[in-house]
Amino acid sequence: MQPLALVVDDEPDICELLTLTLRRMDVSCHTADSLGEAYRLLREHTFDFCLTDMRLPDGDGLELVGHIQGQRGGDMPIAVITAHGNMDTAISALKLGAFDFVSKPVDLERLRSLVQLALRLRDKRNEPQSAASGQLLIGRAENMCRLREQIAKVARSDAPIYISGESGSGKELAARSIHAQGPRADQPFLAINCGAIPAELMESEFFGHKKGSFTGAHRDKPGLLQSAAGGTLFLDEVADLPLEMQVKLLRAIQEKCIRPIGATEEIPIDVRLLSATHKDLAREVAEGRFRSDLYYRINVIEIAVPPLREREEDIPLLAETIMQRIASNAGVAPPRLAEDALAALRVYAFPGNVRQLENILERAFTLCDQQVIRAGDLLLDHDTFQFQKPASSVATEQRALQNEAGESYPGQFDPSQHASLDDFLQTIERGAIEDTLNATRWNRTAAAQKLGISFRSLRYRLKKLGLED
Repeated sequence: MQPLALVVDDEPDICELLTLTLRRMDVSCHTADSLGEAYRLLREHTFDFCLTDMRLPDGDGLELVGHIQGQRGGDMPIAVITAHGNMDTAISALKLGAFDFVSKPVDLERLRSLVQLALRLRDKRNEPQSAASGQLLIGRAENMCRLREQIAKVARSDAPIYISGESGSGKELAARSIHAQGPRADQPFLAINCGAIPAELMESEFFGHKKGSFTGAHRDKPGLLQSAAGGTLFLDEVADLPLEMQVKLLRAIQEKCIRPIGATEEIPIDVRLLSATHKDLAREVAEGRFRSDLYYRINVIEIAVPPLREREEDIPLLAETIMQRIASNAGVAPPRLAEDALAALRVYAFPGNVRQLENILERAFTLCDQQVIRAGDLLLDHDTFQFQKPASSVATEQRALQNEAGESYPGQFDPSQHASLDDFLQTIERGAIEDTLNATRWNRTAAAQKLGISFRSLRYRLKKLGLED
């Protein structure tokens, strides 16, 4: 069935241009030159999409956005046409539930892209939710049910979303779920940790560069905003962006175009932006570490991911799901979590949230030789210490390890050589396992005995470290 659009504009020339463009895309149109006429047509027809100017003789486009949201509950995408550079109006429309916006003079290529996205959203409504998108955020707690409802709602728009929540609570999973339920689901999803990019490489990573634009630029390289074309870019730890980069990102978002390093022309971009940080972004703005104009641009709609301690009833389900995945990756049957283990997990504070739960279960799975994991196998007291100890104690632990390991210990943790302490410890583990396997001529049973771990534990570690072959 041919899609039907409502075009609302009191300028005949603009209205004719818009309807001609839509009809060439096989979209039928009805037009209105006022709010009153638009309301009448909405009563008489079921539209798939609406495009409205902001300035109308008897009101403005914001009233129409609010009316459609109230009548259709966000079921029909509505885009607004704003004056060039009037981002405040565009953001107000997005906050009210508008799908997207386009600025005057209307760029027809941009308009066609917007309409195609809106129509994909219409098609998406008629499809059952995929199993993959439904399983990203599991849990029966009331706050998790509410979060999934919010995600289903914001996925119907193309507005920027800011995801708040503590470290390890599942902000990236929330972002992936928004992407999976939206009209861009069949396009790329790229996630980047802004705090992990060296400052000197940041512009190249985001915007790309041309061959020869600087020393070491041996070929053209597309940036993240190009690589995510048509899809979603998730900026994790966005508060860690340097101020200079914040200015450039803001311009890219507002103008919907970028200029790679060394390029002479700008390139249009079509990407949905999701961002997150564990920091209080409003406080970062107040203290001058984050630009207020960028904050308001990326924080059009905010959703909050609850910490694990506020959804303790979900812990048994999460633990079972995580254990199934760990065991499946290791190619063995999952051990059972005893009642005392589940009880201990339910009363634990989890300062590191779901990510910490995964670490605890992975460690218990690796060290336990039985098919039942009990409370003592979880080493929760040890884990609490690990999360609460001051940073200065890390060096003390390293010196103790060096004394115990003697010449085989490769030295203190050097941040210039290792991305993190976990990376450093994996290097030590890899070296110890490889040395033992070489000494036993790759007899895994003998190596496990020599290392003082179970065969299952060795098999799991080999897979984790990529040493299976």
